[in-house]
Amino acid sequence: MTIMKLENPISIGELAKMVDGKVIGDENSLVKGINEIHRVEIGDLTFVDHPKYYDKALNSAASYVIINKMVDAPAGKSLIFSDDPFRDYVWLCKNYMPFEASVTDIHPSAKIDEGTIVQPNVSIGPYVTIGKNCLIHSGAIIYDHTVIGDNVVIHANSVLGADAFYFKRRPEFYEKMHSCGRVVIHSDVEIGASCTIDRGVSSDTVIGQGCKLDNQVHVGHDTVIGKNCLFAAQVGIAGCVNIEDEVILWGQVGVQKDLTISKGTVVLGQSGVTKSIKAGTYFGTPAKDAREKMKELAYLGRLPEMLDKIR
Repeated sequence: MTIMKLENPISIGELAKMVDGKVIGDENSLVKGINEIHRVEIGDLTFVDHPKYYDKALNSAASYVIINKMVDAPAGKSLIFSDDPFRDYVWLCKNYMPFEASVTDIHPSAKIDEGTIVQPNVSIGPYVTIGKNCLIHSGAIIYDHTVIGDNVVIHANSVLGADAFYFKRRPEFYEKMHSCGRVVIHSDVEIGASCTIDRGVSSDTVIGQGCKLDNQVHVGHDTVIGKNCLFAAQVGIAGCVNIEDEVILWGQVGVQKDLTISKGTVVLGQSGVTKSIKAGTYFGTPAKDAREKMKELAYLGRLPEMLDKIR
């Protein structure tokens, strides 16, 4: 889902004028949304500024691409040629979704349904939606546009909707991507104390129905988590990860960006998931089948004994 759907679609030619770019293709075709490459949909505008990702962007679902290479527009797409696609993309995002400050703890535009309890010292930003019978504990901070279902518990000092950790390295500094996506929490979720769930860059970070997060869990931008997952303390999940239903991640598991963890997978504590994994039980870094990894560790433990026999 793209939060950056334009209320009034605009021609790619008009957008190009805003950023002083040149259109390659049909100037009159209408842009309906703005989205980062990992979550693009038909009608969206995205960007690419590195040769490694040219093909991915040009072959993606995006109908429009800001690019820093003069190429022919693929069938059904229009391009904007730019000397700095990242700069222009960020400018457009800020233009269409600028930051809106709050002046009260609970913004007047927030919608909170019946039966929900909001403890003192909770901050709820603009256009937040919270369902029925939720419990939001003191110190929780819920950024703008966050969507929370029914029967959700959010413990003290958790933060929902902080900006994506997304920066472009310039010669002398890091330039920040403007985050304009949302966090969407489905019903029956419990989020422990001091958890941090980052908003999508321009789409949604999603926690599926029935998920339970222990204390100090971090979920990166645009990550989509299925139903009934269980994450123990200090799990860290990078951006653009797809986690299917009924996955268990035990304490201090780290998950690399842009991969998939299949339904029913269990990852044992202090493991590192560095690539997509199928259903099973995993351990170690990089995470491997737990039984095989335990055998490897057993063999390593016998190395001194084996070396003594060789000497």
